[in-house]
Amino acid sequence: MNVAFFLVPKKNIVFFKESATMRQALERMEYHSYTAVPLIDDEGKYVGTITEGDLLWKLKNTPGLTFQNTEDIVLSEVERHVQNLPVTIDAQIEDLISRAVVQNFVPVVDDQQIFIGIVRRREMIEYCSKLLIERKGTINEKHNN
Repeated sequence: MNVAFFLVPKKNIVFFKESATMRQALERMEYHSYTAVPLIDDEGKYVGTITEGDLLWKLKNTPGLTFQNTEDIVLSEVERHVQNLPVTIDAQIEDLISRAVVQNFVPVVDDQQIFIGIVRRREMIEYCSKLLIERKGTINEKHNN
């Protein structure tokens, strides 16, 4: 099944531009209870994922940095420790299953690398669950005949 079927469009999710401040990211991630958010450049291209761990490490490893002055740090200055590789819109859902083990979401880009949305882990698990239930039903039918 094509990824497009599972896509949560960009307009329906939280993402940040690299020019957003660390404080903006911290506040929005706290508000939405997110641990990771897609990051795009000014052209709309996916450049990575910013995590709460990245923000905490920046806070810990920057002398004199406090929550109050995180508004002076843009996200492009924050080192990212997690690499959520994107897939293109024509990828198959089966190609994403192994990523669901370590990623909450998989970023989706078009053929120009423009970020268009995500596929959440939840949808991937629901898809696998449905396949397992269907398979179990098929096996039970064969045993009963």
